[in-house]
Amino acid sequence: QVQVVESGGGLVQAGGSLRLSCAASGRTFSSSYMGWFRQAPGKEREFVAAIRWSGGITYYADSVKGRFTISRDNAKNTVYLQMNSLKPDDTAVYYCAVRLTAYIPGNTLRSVSEYDYWGQGTQVTVSS
Repeated sequence: QVQVVESGGGLVQAGGSLRLSCAASGRTFSSSYMGWFRQAPGKEREFVAAIRWSGGITYYADSVKGRFTISRDNAKNTVYLQMNSLKPDDTAVYYCAVRLTAYIPGNTLRSVSEYDYWGQGTQVTVSS
């Protein structure tokens, strides 16, 4: 069984920064990539960023590109999301997702259906 645990959320003023962490444990040796999604009140869950374990190729939503950075630590089986220049619109519950099997050509890493396990989420609130 795979366990996914996020941490690092909190309350921050606009323009501030936060760093989220996501640690995956259990049967994760075959994992190919991990990603971050977020969901604000009254809105659908949306893609934020993703990273492939092999090569560290990254993917970003247009709304966060240039402000957020996703990275990985293979030894710790952990991914991070550094969030800078935060805006009130970034307020949401942030979820970490894990792909357990191999990357398949055609995968966009932007779809919920391309992930197998999810964390409980961590709240990020940005005040103006």
